[in-house]
Amino acid sequence: MAMQSWYPQAKLGIFLHWGIYAVDSTAESWAYWLGDCTWDEYYAQAGRFTASAYDPNAWATLFAEAGARYAVLTTKHHDGMALWDTKVAYPDSSTFSTVTQTPAARDLVTPYVEAMRRAGIKAGLYFSHLDWHHPDYASLQLPEFHQPGVVAGQEHNPYSFPPDGAEDYAAWERFLAFHRAQLGELCAYDPDILWFDGAWERTPEQWRMDEVAAFLGERAPRAVLNGRMGGHGDFSTQEQALLAKPPAGPWELCVTINDSWGYKAHDDNVKSVRQLVQLFVEVFAGGGNLLLDAGPMENGVIDDSQAERLRGLGAWIRRNEEAVYTTERGLGFGYFDGPTALSPDRKTLYLYLFGLPQEFVVVKGLTTPVARARVVGTGTELRHQRVGGLHEAAGWEYVYVDHADQASDMDPVCTVIACEFDTPLVLAPTDWAFD
Repeated sequence: MAMQSWYPQAKLGIFLHWGIYAVDSTAESWAYWLGDCTWDEYYAQAGRFTASAYDPNAWATLFAEAGARYAVLTTKHHDGMALWDTKVAYPDSSTFSTVTQTPAARDLVTPYVEAMRRAGIKAGLYFSHLDWHHPDYASLQLPEFHQPGVVAGQEHNPYSFPPDGAEDYAAWERFLAFHRAQLGELCAYDPDILWFDGAWERTPEQWRMDEVAAFLGERAPRAVLNGRMGGHGDFSTQEQALLAKPPAGPWELCVTINDSWGYKAHDDNVKSVRQLVQLFVEVFAGGGNLLLDAGPMENGVIDDSQAERLRGLGAWIRRNEEAVYTTERGLGFGYFDGPTALSPDRKTLYLYLFGLPQEFVVVKGLTTPVARARVVGTGTELRHQRVGGLHEAAGWEYVYVDHADQASDMDPVCTVIACEFDTPLVLAPTDWAFD
């Protein structure tokens, strides 16, 4: 697979964890695995999953307001419930989907894909490799217990593995055929992203991931793949963890608006717009994309607390759009007290300020002098002064912000200052010394 040119410029995607777990606000798939409820209690939610107010066009409108360029829907989580009209049957000839097993009684993926594309939003499909509901899944052990990344005790879980010595290799082959067949159904949507999860319970060799990658390359050649593919994929995935040093290469951070992936009525720990903007800026200034998760309610509606945050994030993006989508990874630590990003031609350096400057901000390590400085969004020109610089040594720039201008020119969430150069920016060597 090859990275598509649109993905690095997208910056923001919306993750949607939606399934039967929204009925009782249980943890998506993990509730019975962790013992929060029984198997029967968890799957009984299917009988009350209606999707009665599901309007993917309203989702698309909200995501466009948020400034998102793509979305990713959980078409099948670890619980095995397919949100599309899968024709791939279990050994007893039954299918397990919202069409056949819930009062919703319909395919929820097709209208989602169609709505996103009408709105100009790239359509992504999440798919869990593992399936804790399929009767043939828990048929194979890992080559050895306690492999890195395996949850403690997981090798004994009846939903994941058989007892040691009770492997059923024929059942595993049946499951792999089921797995490939469902992937084939999703490829028929011609997805823009295939976002995988759940590979950790088997080795890449057991999954035969080389075969999976070739299968996807043939059937979904336009799809961008995340990195949970046993060594395959177009970008790496960080989950709920913003690292001090951004990963090299293309990457994405997936994170929740509150503390939950799926809808939980009791989770009111919603991040503020300011927090989301700072998170977003830190990610794209580090060369990544933010995949921000919203958990729709059982009826398909995204609740007001999450929708308001998405609109607030979008309002900031619209005020500062120049300094978002077309930017590239910034300078990194040490040059400026905050995130930075660069225009592709390196003739504009963007500085992101999450607080009001007292008198000026300082940028260090610039061999190329700043020619002009202005506030993004308002165009207000700012005074600047170059100090120092000797031969190849870099000077530093004071960019002044007058207090009288702060009320009208400072963004209430995050102010962006553009430093412009007449020639592409060159940074001084970090180990330069005058002897």
